[in-house]
Amino acid sequence: MAPTARYDRIGRGYISRRQPDPRIEAQIWAAIGPATSIVNIGAGAGSYERDGSHLVAVEPSAVMIGQRPDTAAPAVQAGAERLPFSDHAFEVALALLTVHHWSDLELGLAEMRRVARRQVVMTIDPPVHDAIWLLQEYVPAIIGMSDNVPLDLVVRNLDAHTVDVIPIPVDCLDGFCMAYWNRPAEYLDPIARANTSAFARLDEADYAPGLARLERDLADGTWQLRHGNLLELTEYDVGLRLVVAG
Repeated sequence: MAPTARYDRIGRGYISRRQPDPRIEAQIWAAIGPATSIVNIGAGAGSYERDGSHLVAVEPSAVMIGQRPDTAAPAVQAGAERLPFSDHAFEVALALLTVHHWSDLELGLAEMRRVARRQVVMTIDPPVHDAIWLLQEYVPAIIGMSDNVPLDLVVRNLDAHTVDVIPIPVDCLDGFCMAYWNRPAEYLDPIARANTSAFARLDEADYAPGLARLERDLADGTWQLRHGNLLELTEYDVGLRLVVAG
């Protein structure tokens, strides 16, 4: 399924589960700094955008654009691989949990460097991400989905100078796939799954047996015996990284 079509499908009701988490937001905006012009590529419904930030959004999915609030920054319908802006038009190019959907990663990253002097990218470190219990024990079909976006390739193509871990808080408000690292029952909720691209890429047959097993393991305490240590943590590294360049 093409990225635009995928988000036309899962984007409906997206804002009900994909709210910006203030702790993640603070880390992103610390990296952006006092920029006077920003382009947010793969902007979706506008999570992590700030009012008065002199920002322009780029999003290929009309469904996602339609969910942007009336007060959100203006949005241009376009893909990352061909940005409709002149060279060095912005101070910062932003891309948050989107590069793994691009049809041509290197071209999209090159476009970020072309249109902005600095780049801030929130992406995934696949080996860390794929080691999470959900994938290893219950939904292995998700493993490898982000192998086409190795972290070192993003770093190299941007000539990045900083790669920081984004720790995910226990009560993370942004319901991306690994946000529920210590709230396993959330994965049994079809609405929660419907707003994650990882589950949207799968057929029900790819995850239903594993989730049925997860439900049983939660009911009889098996999951708690294996992963009860997670319930004692306040944050966890699920593989999210903030890459800063320029």
